[in-house]
Amino acid sequence: MLKIVFICIAVIVGITIIAISIYAYTNMNYDKKPLQKTYKAGFEEKQIKLDDGTVLNYTEGPDNGPPLFLIHGQSMKWEDYARVLSDLAKYYHVYAIDCHGHGKSSHDSTKYTGVAMGKDFIWFIENVIGEAVVISGHSSGGILGAWVAANAPELVLGLVLEDPPFFSVEPEEMQNTFVWYENMEVAHGFLNQSEVNDFVVYYLENSYMWGLFGDLRILLANSARKYREKNPGEPLKLWYVPYKWIHGTLYLDEFDLEFTETFYTGEWFEGLDQEETLSKIDVPTIYIKAETMYGKDGVLYAANSDEDAERVRNLIKGSKMITIKSGHDIHFEKPKKFVQIMVDFLNEVIEK
Repeated sequence: MLKIVFICIAVIVGITIIAISIYAYTNMNYDKKPLQKTYKAGFEEKQIKLDDGTVLNYTEGPDNGPPLFLIHGQSMKWEDYARVLSDLAKYYHVYAIDCHGHGKSSHDSTKYTGVAMGKDFIWFIENVIGEAVVISGHSSGGILGAWVAANAPELVLGLVLEDPPFFSVEPEEMQNTFVWYENMEVAHGFLNQSEVNDFVVYYLENSYMWGLFGDLRILLANSARKYREKNPGEPLKLWYVPYKWIHGTLYLDEFDLEFTETFYTGEWFEGLDQEETLSKIDVPTIYIKAETMYGKDGVLYAANSDEDAERVRNLIKGSKMITIKSGHDIHFEKPKKFVQIMVDFLNEVIEK
């Protein structure tokens, strides 16, 4: 009987060790396999320089259909789409770009406005892609995609807006939102201090979200500091923390915080009127919205409210809205669902 007990304990311990090992390996390597799959599917990273010296970094997939232009959200880069690129490439000729101030594109603060970026993206479509495109933009990338569709409709076959924060992203609109407390105020605070020189560590020390967990924020920040000191230049990965919880820090070392500062001050919207932009869009449009949530303190946790989402839908002629139970980064959290939406949308565009 004692022998059986020991065997059972040994089996349980072994299974536990294996489970923890798999969990740790996943958290430390979650971004590698999707990128390997992306390159295996035929994607190549490239750069193009505009006449004014601006460099736009992007990846291009094989030519398997109409061109699809992907514009990521703030603090991300094209690699954030890695979970969907190989599948999208079966139906589209995919181009995914690094926005200004992100990744390997130029970090030039004079270009950190929606209008300046939108004009460069129009140039990119005309001079690199060379034909009309389907645009899918996530978050602030959705605002950029909307601006391009509104101002160069001849270059846009269709538009997919992935949880863009319309009507809750200018300074006066953001005051009681998650993004204001979690991103805008933290980035602004970092830029106006000199005690901490690692934004990833500073972010975790001052995070609104992690602050909801009390002392856990301190433990996480201390762990992050030790990891970054031992692994300089490496993105933060902690084997015991679910990767989805800290995915937002993955590309911060290649992100210019002055970009966020232009949202904090409102400069990013110079010359860009949200309502006018949306009302000018006259191409097939799908609006994907993550389910609206509020914190116990009344803070809006979603990109925008249901009321503002309905306002977006009504302003865009003939648009369709799809609500998904997901966090903000839908293509990352729900890749299969996102790909299916894009495939179904392509059929609508072709039929039109």
